[in-house]
Amino acid sequence: MSSACVPTHPESLGLAQAGARAGATSPQPAKGADRPPSPPTPPRRRFRVEGADLSASVSVFLIALPLSLGIALATGAPLQAGLVAAAVGGLVAGRLGGCPLQVSGPAAGLTVVTADLIHRYGWRATCGITVLAGLAQLGLGCLRVARTALAVSPAVVHGMLAGIGVTIAVAQLHIVLGGNPQSSVLANVRALPAQLANLHPAAVTMSALTLALLFGWPRIPGRAGRLLRTVPAALVAVAGATATASLTGLALPRVDLPSWSSHALAGLPEGPVLGIVAAVLTTTLVCSVQSLLGAVAVDKLVAGRPGPQSRVGRSDLDRELLGQGAANIVSGALGGLPVAGVAVRSSANVQSGAVSRNSTMLHGVFVVVAALLMVPVLDLIPLASLAALVMAVGIQMVSLHHIRTVTRHREVAVYVVTTLGVVVLGVLEGVLLGVAMAVAVALHRLARTRITHEEKGGVHRVHVRGQLTFLAVPRLSRALHLVPQGAHAVVELDGSFMDHAAYESLRDWRRAHTAQGGSAELTGCRVGVRSPGYGQGPEQEDRREPRASHGREPGLAHGPGLGRSGLARWGGGGADGADHELARGISAFQRDTAPLVREELARLAREGQRPSQLFLTCADSRLVTSMITSSGPGDLFVVRNVGNLVPLPGEENGDDSVSAAIEYAVDVLKVRSITVCGHSGCGAMQALLSSGSGGGTSPLGRWLRHGLPSLARLADDGWPGVRLAGRAAADTAERLCLTNVVQQLEHLRAHDSVARALAAGELELHGMYFHVGEAQAYLLRRAEGEEEGEVFEGVPGAEELRSPA
Repeated sequence: MSSACVPTHPESLGLAQAGARAGATSPQPAKGADRPPSPPTPPRRRFRVEGADLSASVSVFLIALPLSLGIALATGAPLQAGLVAAAVGGLVAGRLGGCPLQVSGPAAGLTVVTADLIHRYGWRATCGITVLAGLAQLGLGCLRVARTALAVSPAVVHGMLAGIGVTIAVAQLHIVLGGNPQSSVLANVRALPAQLANLHPAAVTMSALTLALLFGWPRIPGRAGRLLRTVPAALVAVAGATATASLTGLALPRVDLPSWSSHALAGLPEGPVLGIVAAVLTTTLVCSVQSLLGAVAVDKLVAGRPGPQSRVGRSDLDRELLGQGAANIVSGALGGLPVAGVAVRSSANVQSGAVSRNSTMLHGVFVVVAALLMVPVLDLIPLASLAALVMAVGIQMVSLHHIRTVTRHREVAVYVVTTLGVVVLGVLEGVLLGVAMAVAVALHRLARTRITHEEKGGVHRVHVRGQLTFLAVPRLSRALHLVPQGAHAVVELDGSFMDHAAYESLRDWRRAHTAQGGSAELTGCRVGVRSPGYGQGPEQEDRREPRASHGREPGLAHGPGLGRSGLARWGGGGADGADHELARGISAFQRDTAPLVREELARLAREGQRPSQLFLTCADSRLVTSMITSSGPGDLFVVRNVGNLVPLPGEENGDDSVSAAIEYAVDVLKVRSITVCGHSGCGAMQALLSSGSGGGTSPLGRWLRHGLPSLARLADDGWPGVRLAGRAAADTAERLCLTNVVQQLEHLRAHDSVARALAAGELELHGMYFHVGEAQAYLLRRAEGEEEGEVFEGVPGAEELRSPA
């Protein structure tokens, strides 16, 4: 079998799937022949995937149909425009977008923008503006700026959505009460007392029934409730109100879908050029931000689904922007509303078990069928029921979770300013105000630095809280000059940034203070600066000079991006020196890192560990598992040993530690995947090559005997080896390191707990290789088009192989 390793980013480890040889007991073929893998069941899997996509598409369609009509009603557009946008979003954005499981269509977040455009320019011109916005999205997608768009402060985005939600809810409240909304939020608020004095009983009754069904349906208890909740609450609410209104003969406004032959298409917008440009930019901004944030949210939902990870890859945000642009061009040209990713439908799609973009496209097909064949049924829906549905969506856009989040991060001012700006002035103006406030808050935090000086026990402590920039240098100098000559000083830098002016001031003071017989200790600066030596902190430069202080001043030598606590340097100096460095490392952790992780560790202490992966790797000190997998506390259950070996059952020779860890991880912790990670320059593999027999009778030699099957596989003429992406293994040692990963995956399958979990579809196996010198992680993948063979190749971007069970 030939395998290949493909470079990957660490955060994709949870979604990647490893290819490994199936069945250690397969008969040996003749030289040059391919060994067949374990027989998969492609027909069954294809049927299951199609069934999941079909059921998910039906669920999404049942949600999308009433919401599309309701959003069209809220904007003042023709009701068919909502159906056009839903169909185009499913078919075009679903086919071309970069997030396969995101469902696009008319979104509540675009209601205010579209309503304002219709009021200013008319419906046909609004369609033309939608086409222009789609072209702008295509341009942004070609420029590959999708990730840049996500740099907007979350408080601004949440505030924008909250402002839009308030605007929607206040406007739809008038229709719920039996009246008509005004052109602005303030006008709607002023007209509300008169509207309350002139209620329309039939409209209020249908609206109340819709809201009662919408919020009560998901709360039906018991087994019957679980069964009934498979039908979307939005569909039940609108259908219940429609049936009640029809059976009781209530006189109230209903949906009126005119003939498709009279449907208006896009026209050229007319008016001031600056106004049209602003309209296009606003539509582009809201559509793009909502779609990109939705794609990121869908990735998180997919990663959090129970059971083995699906084969859906991470979203390509630039492609998603291109797909959204194409959908807006088509929707606007056909007389539809602007299109964006819709959170409600996307989450329903993921939760319904969709596994490919087919579910999104099928929902678009169903919308087309409904628009053509179900017009008589849709004409029975009361407008008050649709208005109540959209009003509920608007209220839910003011999320208490978002408010708590921005409060925790001290960004309430940004959130409030953005929300009020959107409500009073409009979406674009509100977002600009929010961005300006976010910049002001960032500058305030950057400039706000608290510097204190105190003397205790003969030690002078200067404590700097906040970012140390040139603005704080005068106060820093005053505090440092309060330290008497010849005294011992400790400067604690409690911040994440220090600019060059502050660096120079601190270095000059330290040199002068030590030259006058004093001593200085600098602690806690977690992100260093570029000094004249580029990356050399004051203590590194002073290693070339006489030093009055003792030990190392941790932190200032660390370049940007090494983490908040810094990385300790472990040097020589014998046992005393090692103990001294260990003590300093522990002190740095307690001071800098512990406050940041204490809350999360306390939660894990209360709830217990729930890792999703067992990560089995070598004990080599150069492999930092949390660094190469971007994982944190509670994410990985890690087992390390010399050579990342997995002894076969019954061959542990009295050491059951690895088997016990595997059993505990699979049967008790219920991990969803196991990763075997080898690395370049492995000393255990080099020892195997040197001895050829496991290394003798010493404890190390006895342990290395578990690697002999890897050595035998390497020597097998029928084993073509494992290739790295774009090149063969550098030498025999690297070939053995790669082969060992494949062999240990086979050993894993021989363990009863692993075999049971694989057979039940509850576990996946991953093979990984880390090249230390390149700082590059590689994953095993099956070569494309080799379903029945054992040829693997490293093709970047190829679909990962799910380890066959």
